[in-house]
This record gives sequence, structure tokens and C-alpha cells, in this order.
Amino acid sequence: MGNPVMQWQILTKQPKKLEEFYSKLFGWDVSQANAMGYMQADTGSKEGIQGGFWPIGENQGHSMVQLFIRVEDVRSQAKKAEELGARIVIPPQMLPDGDEMAVAMDPDGIPFAMFRGGKQSG
Repeated sequence: MGNPVMQWQILTKQPKKLEEFYSKLFGWDVSQANAMGYMQADTGSKEGIQGGFWPIGENQGHSMVQLFIRVEDVRSQAKKAEELGARIVIPPQMLPDGDEMAVAMDPDGIPFAMFRGGKQSG
């Protein structure tokens, strides 16, 4: 299944730290073969879109984006995220439509959600 994201780009002042965090958490393969510093991420899934990490300087705003990442086991991924330095802000819970979701803040303070759809498609 992989762990697809539907639309994303992370702007961060800590690109290397976040590359390591997301690679370890979801098994993404991140390429640094871009002369401008953009780090392309391959989520390992044919679903969704690929994205990446864009380094920003100290005076270029703040890190931002919220990712919605589909996972097979929300509870185990939330635990693993916490072990890798994330802060869980909404613990794993069932939503009224049957989906399960947890929201965390990664080590750079960027929010992201991990979810498992009650009615998986594809």
C-alpha cells in the first residue's frame, strides 16, 4: 500500500532533520539531486502525488504544511512518530465516518495527520 500523501510540499528551515524523520517514519526515499536544494520524496506508492522538502532561510517565513498521510495502522504509526520526536496533538481516534486519524507535530513543529479510511478504495 505505501503511505501516500495527496498534495504537499514542506517548507522548512531544517530540511535534513525532516528528511531523516519522514524517511524513518514512513520509509520514503528522498533524493537530494537538485542544484537548488529541493529534496524530492518518493512515498513508495502509485497513489497520490509525490512531493518534497524546500529549504527556507531564517528570514523567509516559517515552516508550514499539513500532510494527510494514509497508513495501515494509525496507532503504531503515531507511536513510532512520537519515538522519532513528534508530539501527538490529537491521539488516534475513530471518526464518525469510520476513518481513524491521529494528528502530530513533527520535530520542526509542522502538523500532519495519519489516517486509515474506514472504506478503503483502490
